[in-house]
Amino acid sequence: MFIGHIAVAMGAKRVAPKTSLGTLVLATQFVDLLWPIFLVLGIEHVRINPGDTVVTPLDFYDYPIPHSLVTCLGWSLLFGLIYFFLKKDKMVALVLGLGVFSHWVLDFISHRPDLPVAPGMHTFLGLGLWNSRPATIIVEGVMFLGGIILFAKGTTAKDRVGTFAFWSFIAFLVIVWMANTFGPPPPDVNAIGYVGLTMWLLVAWGYWIDRHRKPTGEEV
Repeated sequence: MFIGHIAVAMGAKRVAPKTSLGTLVLATQFVDLLWPIFLVLGIEHVRINPGDTVVTPLDFYDYPIPHSLVTCLGWSLLFGLIYFFLKKDKMVALVLGLGVFSHWVLDFISHRPDLPVAPGMHTFLGLGLWNSRPATIIVEGVMFLGGIILFAKGTTAKDRVGTFAFWSFIAFLVIVWMANTFGPPPPDVNAIGYVGLTMWLLVAWGYWIDRHRKPTGEEV
């Protein structure tokens, strides 16, 4: 998934209204923010194999550090604990930790059985939603629409920037989603890694949005 992970971040804003959207995006996208780093460094690997699933041509045959069940549980715990030690807020730390783990859950739904249980294990999990393009579009689209509605109702723009930043973010995500879903395969593995690193800009974009919006009903 792609916009499905962002949908979870936007929806989580209703549970943790004081937490920046940037922090929530960082949590829900955390393992996918780590993965291109490992890919560029040659620690993990992927193959371009058109037809691997209907939705993506990528064969994720070696990515246990961020994406195995066991390590993702570890990243979730680590993320939540770091936030708790920095902010001393148990509730938000729990929300963020669950946000990190939600990424694995959504990947489990989307991927064919290529998610390892743990590094070094040869047991793989995945329900294979990506084997159907219509089902993928419906599931992820409904999630994204729900996230938009929750975020839009739960926050109010402080100024014009707050409106522009949010809706341009939504438009950009839809364009990228459509390109990933219907576009041609990437030219090579290096391109996947370096383009993947630009996803950190989504985190920065989330912080920009949040600086210009406030929880609905809160005084400026």
